[in-house]
Amino acid sequence: MLKGYISPYNATVVQKLLDQGAVLLGKTNLDEFAMGSGSTDGIFGPVRNPWSYSRQYKEKTPPKSSSENEESDWVITGGSSGGSAAAVSSFTCFVALGSDTGGSTRNPAAHCGVVGLKPTYGLISRHGLIPLVNSMDVPGILTRCVDDAAVVLGSLAGHDPKDATTIQDTFKPFELPNLIDVRKLCIGIPKEYHAPGLSSEILALWSKAADLFKDAGAKVIEVSLPHTRYSIVCYHVLCTAEVASNMARFDGLEYGHRADMNKSTESMYAATRREGFNDVVRGRILSGNYFLLKQNYENYFIKAQKVRRLIANDFVKVFGSGVDILLTPTTLSDAVPYMEFIKEDNRTRSAQDDILTQAANMAGLPAISIPTALSKRGLPVGLQFIGHSFQEKQLLTVAKWFEKQVKFPMIQLEEVKRHDCSVFQHQKSVSFL
Repeated sequence: MLKGYISPYNATVVQKLLDQGAVLLGKTNLDEFAMGSGSTDGIFGPVRNPWSYSRQYKEKTPPKSSSENEESDWVITGGSSGGSAAAVSSFTCFVALGSDTGGSTRNPAAHCGVVGLKPTYGLISRHGLIPLVNSMDVPGILTRCVDDAAVVLGSLAGHDPKDATTIQDTFKPFELPNLIDVRKLCIGIPKEYHAPGLSSEILALWSKAADLFKDAGAKVIEVSLPHTRYSIVCYHVLCTAEVASNMARFDGLEYGHRADMNKSTESMYAATRREGFNDVVRGRILSGNYFLLKQNYENYFIKAQKVRRLIANDFVKVFGSGVDILLTPTTLSDAVPYMEFIKEDNRTRSAQDDILTQAANMAGLPAISIPTALSKRGLPVGLQFIGHSFQEKQLLTVAKWFEKQVKFPMIQLEEVKRHDCSVFQHQKSVSFL
């Protein structure tokens, strides 16, 4: 739909980075219009996870008999901001931006072994971000360590006159302390996040992480967020409804693709959108318009908004009871092979993969995924911390302490073979030990 389109202005986050002297390398791949959880539905093809080419993964994966099988053995990055996570993970850059509507920064961060921060809604300007769900979208930050995420957040956060949803207060950038004492903290473990499909490996890791805090003197308690089980259904109703509204701007008149159809304006609209959007985008537009029909509006959209308020209130009650930070898994499992991932359709996959992340978006809370360990298959697994609104300093401080404790191993990239040159521009990739 936007092939060849060049924006006449920079997004606020991009302009702020340029003003601070950042060097922008380019744009990264993602699911079309950020609709997906695997980065497999982009117009440029699927994104490959750099860990597919790591020594850690290769050593744990039995060798394939044919080169064809070997070629299809790579694993997904997660999504929708998979290209950004892959760029940071493969040492292409120090930091990348993503967007986070239901977990699109934290999900690929967990699968690619990097830090993925979703700030509080309204802390970073959305001006220039192509909207998916206006009431949940937040520009996300992907880095290799928590300190880098804090530095980038300090450059991007604050009021923007071009985005009325940003905070009015001035934001003071902060440095994270090196000596961190977690003894006065109360860490909440939400029992509802022990979701169906959660792998035993991640469950064990989650439990170990809770023990780390307990052993360091923090208070660790089980908490309840009772409306979490309704959140994924609620999220998809609200998501598709806002998608239907936001995608209406792509009509072939002002910018982007225009179909060669001269019969009537209506036929030009229809042909443009049929040619310009993929099946996933068209499907979400249809679903959203169905939920917004006059006879369905009360039963779907209004009801979902009421449930969203209940979900947000759950977090308010838990944080009001003295809990400082919530500790949860980020994903149900480690990254799956591409051929296995595409056996299920986009909608089914998104419903599964967003289940642990989207509630933070609906409540507008800050959340961060921290790479924690390697799975039995030699792939990264991340855990998620959710904090109070606008308490990014506390959230990142706790995340930094946890990062120091787990000592996540660095990716060791093997020599990339000739037939992969279409994916990696260089025949060899540097090996970091």
